[in-house]
Amino acid sequence: MLILASSAERSIHHAETVSDRELAMLNFAVALKLLEPLVPPGTELDFHEGQTFLSVVGFLFLDTRVIGLPIPFHRDFEEVNLRFYIRRKNLADWRRGVAFIRELVPRQAIAIVARTFYGEPYSAVPMRHSLEHKDGRVFAEYQWRRDERWETLAITATGEPQDSAQGSHEEFITEHYWGYTARRSGLSEYRVEHPRWRLWRAETTKFEADVATLYGPQFVETLSATPASGFIAEGSHIEVHRRTRELESE
Repeated sequence: MLILASSAERSIHHAETVSDRELAMLNFAVALKLLEPLVPPGTELDFHEGQTFLSVVGFLFLDTRVIGLPIPFHRDFEEVNLRFYIRRKNLADWRRGVAFIRELVPRQAIAIVARTFYGEPYSAVPMRHSLEHKDGRVFAEYQWRRDERWETLAITATGEPQDSAQGSHEEFITEHYWGYTARRSGLSEYRVEHPRWRLWRAETTKFEADVATLYGPQFVETLSATPASGFIAEGSHIEVHRRTRELESE
């Protein structure tokens, strides 16, 4: 049995600050058997109305700083990730978080820093984006190139962004404030601070990728199905605080 040993907790006083823009979020209901082998020790899958989800998320990092310091030539960049939703019991309450299957960024230096600091599955590939907010129409597109082919996540919406209702599907997807990764030395846990995001519900969505080689053949059926939802989030200033909790066995 694995337990979290609070006495072995190491607080690492590093914080990353960043602003992100127009998060394109495409969400798919997923079978538990696909995610259970990926759940970090000490956490469990999180559910909304009996379902759990995979999300393909694209966004633009702006003015990124690590430990308060900007990384020259690496402050503004795209990221596209595949994530799922988990939670961890902390004394009397639950910490609701996410775990990542794969994260794409456009520069090797960013991927190396992210793997070193967080142990996250980052890869570097050429990337580009297109964002438009004009005449009541919002468009967010993120693309990445593999094997000379551009793959795409894109969402369009109209009107004004709305707050997510308490207990809603939209709140479940966007209001997870912890990240978890299994590491040799223990369970990496970090807290993400940001205001509640306002959302546009998708009117059209597009996801084109070779899922089998990008995420694994087990996800082809899930990510080829009609999404459960899609939306664009406004984005905001965020701050990431990193800590590592050791796992002990008994």
